[in-house]
Amino acid sequence: MFADLTLTSCGAAGWRLGILLWALLWMTGAGASGFDIINVSTRLEGDVYRLNARIDYRFSGPALEALQNGVPLTVDLEMEVRRRRSWLWDETVYALTQRFRLEYHALSRQYLVNNLNSGERRGFPTRSGAVQFMGQINDFPFLDKGLLEKDVRYEGALRVQLDRETLPAPLRLVAYLSDDWRLASEWFTWPL
Repeated sequence: MFADLTLTSCGAAGWRLGILLWALLWMTGAGASGFDIINVSTRLEGDVYRLNARIDYRFSGPALEALQNGVPLTVDLEMEVRRRRSWLWDETVYALTQRFRLEYHALSRQYLVNNLNSGERRGFPTRSGAVQFMGQINDFPFLDKGLLEKDVRYEGALRVQLDRETLPAPLRLVAYLSDDWRLASEWFTWPL
């Protein structure tokens, strides 16, 4: 009977330890690196669909270290319009990529965000300010209404990812082999 009590006590202690380890892993995973699209919406203004989106960028430690050491990070914001089909795969009828480059300039101690499509460039005193700016897409002219057929179901799709091809050659190999550099969101879809 004494052996049964000891086994039961060890089983309960092991169970508690397992729950504690699971909770610690969950908490560390909650702050893990990666990109998430929080919400997306479009509205028709005149003949143009305008896009609003909020994106959460959580860069990994190695990516942030590279940024602090002068390596620019390029992020691709991929946008698509898909025609919904019942029997076949959805057809992509329109695609556009917005590219942003995040840089740190040690001399001025400024974080710069460059919109590589429009040429717009903004400076920020903090990294969090720069990343927050990148994560807010407001009234972006997404699509001309004339490109869509009447009485056809469409959906918008949005994904964001770090462009590892723009990294310096010595770092690129490491980026392709390490999970720390696989920073991308899932596709976020919504009806148009």
